Amino acid sequence: MCGIAGIVGEKSNKKILTKMLASQNHRGPDNTGIYGDNEVMLGHNRLSIIDLTKNANQPFTDVNKRYYLTFNGEIYNYLELRSELNYCFKTDSDTEVLLAAYLKWGKDCLHKLNGMFSFAIWDSEKKKLFAARDRFGVKPFYYCLYEKDFYFSSEIKALFETGIIKKPNKKVWANYFSYGSYGLPHETFWKDIHQLSAGHYIEYEKNNLKISKWYFFEEEIRKYSTQNLSYQESKEKYTKLLKDSIKLRFRADVSIGFNISGGVDSSTLLALINNEKSTKNIKAFTFYCDNKEYDELPWVEEMISHTNNPLEKVLLKSNDVKKLSAKISDLQDEPYGGIPTVAYANIFKKARNLNTIVLLDGQGMDEQWAGYDYYLSNNNTNTIQGVVNSPFKKNVLTKEFLKYADKPTYPKPFSDDLLNKQYRDLFYTKIPRALRFNDRISMAFSTELREPFLDYRLVEFAFSQPLEYKIKNNVQKKMIRDIASEYLSNSISYAPKRPLQTPQREWLQNELFDFVLNKLKTLKDSEYSSWFNFSEIEKELKLYKECELDSSFHIWQWLNLSLLINK
Repeated sequence: MCGIAGIVGEKSNKKILTKMLASQNHRGPDNTGIYGDNEVMLGHNRLSIIDLTKNANQPFTDVNKRYYLTFNGEIYNYLELRSELNYCFKTDSDTEVLLAAYLKWGKDCLHKLNGMFSFAIWDSEKKKLFAARDRFGVKPFYYCLYEKDFYFSSEIKALFETGIIKKPNKKVWANYFSYGSYGLPHETFWKDIHQLSAGHYIEYEKNNLKISKWYFFEEEIRKYSTQNLSYQESKEKYTKLLKDSIKLRFRADVSIGFNISGGVDSSTLLALINNEKSTKNIKAFTFYCDNKEYDELPWVEEMISHTNNPLEKVLLKSNDVKKLSAKISDLQDEPYGGIPTVAYANIFKKARNLNTIVLLDGQGMDEQWAGYDYYLSNNNTNTIQGVVNSPFKKNVLTKEFLKYADKPTYPKPFSDDLLNKQYRDLFYTKIPRALRFNDRISMAFSTELREPFLDYRLVEFAFSQPLEYKIKNNVQKKMIRDIASEYLSNSISYAPKRPLQTPQREWLQNELFDFVLNKLKTLKDSEYSSWFNFSEIEKELKLYKECELDSSFHIWQWLNLSLLINK
């Protein structure tokens, strides 16, 4: 897990690249590397995970010094790929395996990779850049074209070191406030700053930028249509894949731990880890807010009592939010998901302090096994779990600003409505935003986060299963719960989903209300004030303070912008 950056063009400049790398140094403090010539500058912030020697530092080149690679992520099946490649390896790293795979198979190597990645390879002979992003976009890739040069990086803040002016993308911001959208897969909240969509690659040559899709999820799903496996056969196959996914993600030359909540997903992960692996020194991490209505500690401690893993409990207090929310905002560069994200960030800080460099979590199970409550209804608009009414307050936006709003629509490649909802959440809404939130907060503390449940083999297989394998008698994630029940008590494996992890609603209404008022004053005095009708905001605040606690999302939206405008 690292940071990458680069400049392609006649104005490629080491000084600028150095500033770009410095801005995202938290992603990889173990080594900073630079390669450059008259037409390209490639940079790398290294967090050493596999092959800790300096021989695996990047940018990495082949023996002929024609190709130069800067790579962020992990290729989990690098040992299997290594055995396929007739290549004289000089390191034990997955980085060298990735480059060797590209030399042998070209861009077709992408289909052989099981991992999370964004990388760029410079062909110094053809003067051509090839860059790619993994299937679900676990690892980020941002880019911009500025004064005829092509810039790319792992974080948006690095691109603002190039001289490009920071201006809001008003359409994305208007959609965020109006519909809760965080942008389409290629968009960001900032004008002229783009991201490479998940499952796509870039070819840049002679000032010509070409973007192509390489991962066709819909086609992969159709391959499963003739399997017709029984429930038991599907359960056995999925369990085997799941165990293999976890095994692959334990490949590291540094200490590994995992994050756990009281839900069935992370508890299943914990159970399978301890079923396959010695539990000695494998730490579990969880956060809590010292509030019995929200904390999941009773379920976590029940689970841990069976496995005896060392448990690190990380407390977030309301007073911590003021300082931490600003720091996380600076690291995210864009709006993020509220106080739960702040609480989750504390886990990575604690893990780093304890020298646990790699953490696993249970992200991705709800999307592949239809775990959200709105999957049970025909309501296709409100995708915020646990909220009854619309959380969006368009009435506080001025008519002029609302003109920029354009309600996002998403592809519906399947004939089944449930599958289309799952597809939307995997590639357009839930997963992209969660992966972005989690990448930034893990890298903020120089730790690596791995998501075993987002192994593409698991996602494809689960997604393709019949409806009754996912939801039966209104029990969601039916198969994963049945798998979990073989390792866990029924109180955990069949527990209902608990969407509210922190007392965000109550804190914003009480302990943090003055903080909210102060930040809204900052917003009112800013250049963004023309977006809002502040008399309407005051009405909404009064209503929220007195009684209306169905959702705090609109309050957090205003905070998000106020925290970002001074950055």
